[in-house]
Amino acid sequence: MSAARKPARRSQQWFGRDGKQGFYYRSWLKGLGLPHEMFDGRPVIGICNTWSELTPCNSSFRELAEHVKRGVYEAGGFPLEFPVMSLGETQMRPTAMLFRNLASMDVEESIRANPIDGVVLLMGCDKTTPALLMGAASVDLPAIGVSGGPSLSGNWRGRPVGSGTGVIEMSEMVRAGTLTQEEFTEAEACMQRSKGSCMTMGTASTMASMVEALGMSLPENAAIPAVDSRRFRLAHLSGRRIVEMVREDLRMSKVLTREAFANAIRANAAIGGSTNAVIHLLAIAGRLGVPLTLEDWDAIGSRLPCLVNLKPSGEYLMEDFYYAGGLPAVLREISAHLDLDAMTVNGRSLGENIADAPCWNRDVIRPLDQPLRPEAGIAVLRGNLAPDGAVVKPSAASPHLLKHRGRAVVFEGIGDLKARIDDESLDIDEHSIMVLKHCGPRGYPGMAEVGNMPLPPKLLRRGVTDLVRISDARMSGTAYGTVVLHVSPEAAAGGPLALVREGDMIELDVPGRRLHLDVPEAELERRRAEWVPPPAPARGWSKLYVDHVQQAHLGADLDFLVGGSGDDVAGDSH
Repeated sequence: MSAARKPARRSQQWFGRDGKQGFYYRSWLKGLGLPHEMFDGRPVIGICNTWSELTPCNSSFRELAEHVKRGVYEAGGFPLEFPVMSLGETQMRPTAMLFRNLASMDVEESIRANPIDGVVLLMGCDKTTPALLMGAASVDLPAIGVSGGPSLSGNWRGRPVGSGTGVIEMSEMVRAGTLTQEEFTEAEACMQRSKGSCMTMGTASTMASMVEALGMSLPENAAIPAVDSRRFRLAHLSGRRIVEMVREDLRMSKVLTREAFANAIRANAAIGGSTNAVIHLLAIAGRLGVPLTLEDWDAIGSRLPCLVNLKPSGEYLMEDFYYAGGLPAVLREISAHLDLDAMTVNGRSLGENIADAPCWNRDVIRPLDQPLRPEAGIAVLRGNLAPDGAVVKPSAASPHLLKHRGRAVVFEGIGDLKARIDDESLDIDEHSIMVLKHCGPRGYPGMAEVGNMPLPPKLLRRGVTDLVRISDARMSGTAYGTVVLHVSPEAAAGGPLALVREGDMIELDVPGRRLHLDVPEAELERRRAEWVPPPAPARGWSKLYVDHVQQAHLGADLDFLVGGSGDDVAGDSH
């Protein structure tokens, strides 16, 4: 314990007081039926809950929180549950990503403003996980993550249907005329059969895996289904453990080291994880001052193979992944590439946690020497079209398109895309490259998951299933295809993407890590002089966001949120 830190727990600056101030802080909580002994110095554990009926992925969290409380009480702690903004990927417009940084502020300020010694983070749907980790990291108290878990495997007419991935597949079939709208509607309830997040290796499952790989959760957190009783057991044990972590002063900064982030990057490659993990891990690292760059994603993880045979890269679903051994089995398989001394929240090293991890199904989790995809980690591209970088997920791409030159078919925004993509007269063929602008952090705003643009029906009817697609947007982790994302700087910030015009030739070379717009520099300068920035939002959160959001290669955090403010206690409220 540093000399500057007071010996009493943080919560005692509220509850360990005599006189009027102590009366205020204790008395109103006693109205909940709490005995005086709860304020005797035991660790106060905040349970940060993102439950909401508008976020179906997190709809089991009320019950999950009760199991956390059991563990906290068992270990001699004092649990207090509090809500924070819930980010529902399936319902929020224009995109949940617009509100990730806002939710992180909610988390940060709620923890710092209240008598909390440690925190359990209940998170599930895509953006709740990074938001909670970012906010908690800025305070840097002991914290442990508990993910909500994936839903049960989807099944439609006797075949598996994966969240998001199945929607994309079937919607393209409807547009191609091979599936009726009635059949498509029938599949809705067949895909989502229970509470829980997407059961593909989408962003929710990827980020739950990142939490575990970073050492921020107990082992097995990533894959236990939401409705499996073992998910509640994990919550119970996490409640116990957070009390011990407070007593040990095991803070987030002691777990989230550069080595931990490197382990997570390698794990993301092995599971075929979402490209969204790139932007989120960069933002989390920024809150802690951990040096991590976009280049690290390529240097550390791009050459590792994908071992996990899950949609969208493979054929199975998260339920199968859990039964096969889950993330511990994957981490053990790539253990030679990991820093096994990295500390985790259970007080043991990563190496100790995975030393005996079994694998029960080698078709779901492949051996390192028999991977699903070789060299499948996130690839970072650069060139005159993306001076600050862009990303592509080779494991979800078509191998024949990873090196390609084609004519640009340009959409100036999502409205333009929707207006023209179904037009039979659209001048596009299987060699074309689709380019979408103004969907980055400022442009949408919020950087929506629209990068995996739908293909024109006239090509779908001919059996074309993939085209190279380039944008400053993100895409859902459940999506697939040869899709170049996160082009930085974005079009709305005046990046080169804004200058691309119909008919320009573009070269994509994933093995060479190159993305090039084949237009003379003098012509680009002429276009740049004509470029007019799009109008900015006039008020509210959107204005604050657009005025301060960083570009994708920096994690799209707000510039004034980078770094942390610590756990200092403010002046009394009375």
